[in-house]
Amino acid sequence: MQNPTTVEACLRQAQSHGLERVDAQILLLHSLQRTLHDRAWLLAHDSDSLTPAQSAAWHEALQRRLQGEPVAYITGLKDFFGLTLAVDARVLDPRPDTETLVEWALTCLPEFKPESRSESTPAPSNGSPRILDLGTGSGAVALALQHTRPDATVWAVDASEDALAVARANAARLQLGVQFIASDWLNAVDVQHTGRFDLIVSNPPYVAEGDPHLAALTHEPLQALTSGPDGLDDIRQIIAQAPTFLSPGGWLLLEHGWDQAAPVQALLREAGFEQVQSRRDLSDIERCTGAAMPK
Repeated sequence: MQNPTTVEACLRQAQSHGLERVDAQILLLHSLQRTLHDRAWLLAHDSDSLTPAQSAAWHEALQRRLQGEPVAYITGLKDFFGLTLAVDARVLDPRPDTETLVEWALTCLPEFKPESRSESTPAPSNGSPRILDLGTGSGAVALALQHTRPDATVWAVDASEDALAVARANAARLQLGVQFIASDWLNAVDVQHTGRFDLIVSNPPYVAEGDPHLAALTHEPLQALTSGPDGLDDIRQIIAQAPTFLSPGGWLLLEHGWDQAAPVQALLREAGFEQVQSRRDLSDIERCTGAAMPK
């Protein structure tokens, strides 16, 4: 593959290989060592020539993308719910559809009115909202919730120490006070220490083992994708464990596959949850299902 010499030629090359334009623009900005949000710069500099080093960086980035590697792994960055996260192959590439889970979670919390509080105004008697994110990965959901609701106490759990290292680094860089726990779902969470939660959210593995779509996801950690023959093993475990950790009236929200809303609703009802319902993602697919504990 011949290395192009100008900005415009790089984008044409990417188009000729079927790469989405936004992906090509982000990869080119990365290769030019410019901010990934500066796509307007490319339009104003389409005739600029690349240095040999920039051309080599572009060639490597393009090859990696054409081999199926996520753009976020190549650049090391991903925007999620207004935050820029550092990501790599130790964690899943956060998807825009998961923002549906965050948006729904925020509606399950009491209204935040920082303007009504002062040092002389006591905190509400029930304290700040307590939130738990299960299978946090890069920390995307937990950090988005903590950023949007600074009054909340947010805990994040993952069984992978590698994933927790990524999430902790993101929390430190963004200066967000999420607390992290190494645990296989809720097995190592001490409710005597954390207290019961007003909200538990999770984007767990939900792809069925042997699903043909896994062939396109070989660069991402398999343990964060698959969950038994029907993809519901981890969701079953979370639903079974959650009632012990939720306050009366507390919500459990779960992301799942495109065809799993009905079985997840059934599992929640069988476990005694109330107000069982689902939410649709950006593609109008039922992507999240949740329910509340009886009060």
